[in-house]
Amino acid sequence: MKNLADLELLRNQYKNEIENENRDKVIVLIGMGTCGIAAGAKKVLAALQKEVQDHALYNVIIKETGCIGMCEQEVLVDIARPGEVRITYGKVKPENAKILVEEHIINGRPVKNLAVGKFLDGNEDKGFADIPKYSDLPFWKKQQHLVLGHCGVIDPNSLKEYVADGGYVGLCKALTTLSAEEVINEIKKSGLRGRGGGGFPTGVKWQFAHDSKADQKYIICNADEGDPGAFMDRSVMEGDPHRLVEGMVIGGYAIGATEGYIYVRAEYPLAIRRLQKAIADAEAAGFLGNNIFGTDFNFHLHIKEGAGAFVCGEETALMQSIEGKRGMPRPRPPFPAVSGLWGKPTNINNVETFANVAMILVNGGEWYAKMGTEGSKGTKVFALTGKIKHTGLAEVPMGTTLREIIFDIGGGIANDKKFKAVQIGGPSGGCLPESMLDLPVDYDSLIKAGAMMGSGGLVVMDETTCMVDVAKFFLTFTQSESCGKCTPCREGTKRMLEVLNRIIDGKGKIEDLDILEDLAGTIKDTALCGLGQTAPNPVLATLRYFRNEYEAHIKEHHCTAGACKALTKYEITNLCKGCGLCKRNCPAGAISGEPKGQHKIDENKCIKCGACFNNCPFKAIVRC
Repeated sequence: MKNLADLELLRNQYKNEIENENRDKVIVLIGMGTCGIAAGAKKVLAALQKEVQDHALYNVIIKETGCIGMCEQEVLVDIARPGEVRITYGKVKPENAKILVEEHIINGRPVKNLAVGKFLDGNEDKGFADIPKYSDLPFWKKQQHLVLGHCGVIDPNSLKEYVADGGYVGLCKALTTLSAEEVINEIKKSGLRGRGGGGFPTGVKWQFAHDSKADQKYIICNADEGDPGAFMDRSVMEGDPHRLVEGMVIGGYAIGATEGYIYVRAEYPLAIRRLQKAIADAEAAGFLGNNIFGTDFNFHLHIKEGAGAFVCGEETALMQSIEGKRGMPRPRPPFPAVSGLWGKPTNINNVETFANVAMILVNGGEWYAKMGTEGSKGTKVFALTGKIKHTGLAEVPMGTTLREIIFDIGGGIANDKKFKAVQIGGPSGGCLPESMLDLPVDYDSLIKAGAMMGSGGLVVMDETTCMVDVAKFFLTFTQSESCGKCTPCREGTKRMLEVLNRIIDGKGKIEDLDILEDLAGTIKDTALCGLGQTAPNPVLATLRYFRNEYEAHIKEHHCTAGACKALTKYEITNLCKGCGLCKRNCPAGAISGEPKGQHKIDENKCIKCGACFNNCPFKAIVRC
């Protein structure tokens, strides 16, 4: 292949082959991302295969696909009979395989109590009328899938399906019709900013690396994704690995790199396997390797498995790790664009950033720039976790509010409890309160609010969450993950953690709040790398928006959420009916009392677990 016309011929060939393979066949797709497998997808797959075999159904094709984003509904199974709409079934168990095969596959009757939604209009007369369209589901209404466009739709192991749906057109266009400078200009026009946390303009970053003169350059994908509650990059690599490969090759061409590395954490074995296959298939097809698309451009891609150190998400530590050294940050300047991997000019972006690149080359930078806000273009993928009804992935236009993401897409707070805060940006981000729910999610608005975009993790918290304890959790994480190279991060976060533990244990003093803020300011100003500089953010954000909780811990020796055991006490009031539920559920044997008589809690035995409080049907137990 030497041009777009050749690629279009291949694309049409693949489309025809897929159509012929699927003609008069029932297509069954099973969500085989990590979330699906964890929910039991392998057993569901085996059960479906057995039912199909037992019924001698030779017109059924069962395929794997990635995560479509509805992680809360896993295991997900899609069934499309010839000429009919595709129906998605959620929370499928192995025992459901028989009814799905016999009712839907054989008789064409959808199993409505398992159905989540349908992909297309039509066929209402076949019993599909009361199954909602995907576009009508609250989870989907405000989403716009670009990066996740193929996830849950195509087989991630199939180069043929990727190419048939427009794959590698962006790469071909770049190599055969545009110069490296023109590619960079399209990325600049798009307004794409790095999706890994900092939000630096991608085109500008590429320009720096392009302008550096050297005999060898490198391009790296940071797929380390170490933030608690973040799984966006993993889902893209598992569900659409060729999109990452294509974006990296385009980036390599733009800056003049001939070697690329995907630095992916070893805890992502499925993502690694699918990337390895994608790289091998792309090389065999001529999309990777030497003289790509008949040009003189050569590019080779490698996978480096990281050992799980959070600090290796920092770009200079990441490069140290690739070089076989201990992953520790180094001072900047020089910046990687000048002296990076093995001292050569290097560009580093994360998975989601590269996943946007091919679409921009196909449709143009101006097309992309029409989405989002003035300073934050395009869409952003978020991982919804914590005390939220619909956990999973959501891709929304930049500028969508936190309220829309949490309540419209995520369905609100689990168990209908009261919203308290959302942690955005991981350990480097901040906790935002209810008053900030209408904040548009874009880089600049979040920074002003004391948080940051980060890679896109959203951890939702309800009224039972203690914000002092949350600050301690994230600071414990960053302190334990500190590489120890610089004193402000190594010692400063340790001192901050000691103060937080003192407050949580009921031994805090009001001046401790000033100490926390002074330590935080010093660490932010003097730590060596970005991870150390942002480590105090969760503490500063909780002090900014939830200072009253800190003061209650110190002045009143009281945790309003009842989460800090040293400051929590349970009492049984005269509302007690003597049902005995509290006594039966107490793991410490701390509750005594006769049937139908008021029970009592032995303070010396009580471990403050809250089991009695949660199990009392008469609300006779109070937390004080």
